[in-house]
Amino acid sequence: MHNSKSQPVTAVDVLKTWFPLALSWLMMGIELPLLSAVVARLANPEINLGAYGGVVFPLSLLIEAPIIMLLTASTKLSRDLASYKKLWRFMMIAGGGLSALHLFVAVTPVFDWLVGGLLGVEGDILEASRLGMIIMTPWTWAIAHRRFNQGVLIRFGHSRAVTWGTLTRLVAVVSVLSICYVLAKGSSLPELGIIAATAAVSAGVVIEALYIAWKVRPVVRDILPTARSNEPPLNRKRFISFYIPLALSPLLGLAAQPMLTAGISRMPSPTESLAILPAVNGFTFLFRSISLAFLEVVVALVERPDGYVALRRFAWQAALSVFCLQLLIVASPLANGWFGTVSGLDTNLAKLASQAVWAALTLAAFGFGSSFFQGLLVHSHNTRSVTESVAMFLVVIVAGLAVGAHGDWLAGAIFAYIIYSLGQAAQFGWLYHRSRPDRQALGQAE
Repeated sequence: MHNSKSQPVTAVDVLKTWFPLALSWLMMGIELPLLSAVVARLANPEINLGAYGGVVFPLSLLIEAPIIMLLTASTKLSRDLASYKKLWRFMMIAGGGLSALHLFVAVTPVFDWLVGGLLGVEGDILEASRLGMIIMTPWTWAIAHRRFNQGVLIRFGHSRAVTWGTLTRLVAVVSVLSICYVLAKGSSLPELGIIAATAAVSAGVVIEALYIAWKVRPVVRDILPTARSNEPPLNRKRFISFYIPLALSPLLGLAAQPMLTAGISRMPSPTESLAILPAVNGFTFLFRSISLAFLEVVVALVERPDGYVALRRFAWQAALSVFCLQLLIVASPLANGWFGTVSGLDTNLAKLASQAVWAALTLAAFGFGSSFFQGLLVHSHNTRSVTESVAMFLVVIVAGLAVGAHGDWLAGAIFAYIIYSLGQAAQFGWLYHRSRPDRQALGQAE
């Protein structure tokens, strides 16, 4: 990619850049249904599924939120060796500090105050969540390292390596889950489900980070030293003004996850609703994941001739296609079969999951549009508008959950997904509004 900046972007270029990244995200999307399917077949499935999907995973995501956008930042800013070294130093400090924070939350009374007090989680789910958080300690640093190096690979046209890295992660996850499943035959350990889920995820991200670090070495050694950038040198002021708003976006967005847990805990059918979260989140993420991959594609290609037009056309075609595909599955017996047979939920939980997933139909389609608009804003360094859009999303979430927690409306999971979808629609609308000047400028330049 670094030697073809002057070449016009075609639909094939967009597809060649997006497909390996989408495949990588799709493999990550398989991870959660896989975890749910195994944990659902071990002891105390409702407790362990609720602990992982309702507490451990969303809380771990919230702690790592400040480094999530390292992938986008690295794709945009790792243009030469000097910039790479500055970003690497930031990644190491931020990743190490957030990992220490994760462990502090897991092993101190802060956990009881946060999960037991604020989120309202009690009893066996609380204790299983504590154990899971401790096992998940390597997660944040591994994610920081992996996403930073993935951005460099995407920047210089090696997006296929990202796919192979995710495959190594999936192999590690499957291996750990298989071992735990075999051990379960001779064990009645009630926490084996949460141990299996968190150990598998931790092993997977560490293996993936090591693989990506190995694959990026030739780029750092052979390409970055001779790369030249047309942008001003990356200094602390430029990086902070670019990255801080970008980092706040997932931090605010992921704050919605524990808020959903807190809201569901105060709505009808709280235990059942928390238990289906991993299965429903896993199903919807299979579709949403391919839209998340589009953000880095926009950042990498929009600056090239004809990039804007090709990316815009791809975004709307992909959004319509993924919506229709998801609708066909949800409206057919396949949905109930997925949650009952594949995910291993009992009849009542599978029925609830099949109902809740209707409220999440628009997430993937809006995801393509949001990724497209965010990519335009990142290209113009207008990352503050991205943060504003997430704030809009969060306002809708807070208001909606407040209403749901004070009324006997619907089962918690169904109501929560309705609110989540409305919040994403509000975010999409704000991104559309704020990216208008960028769309006009890029459209005129084509």
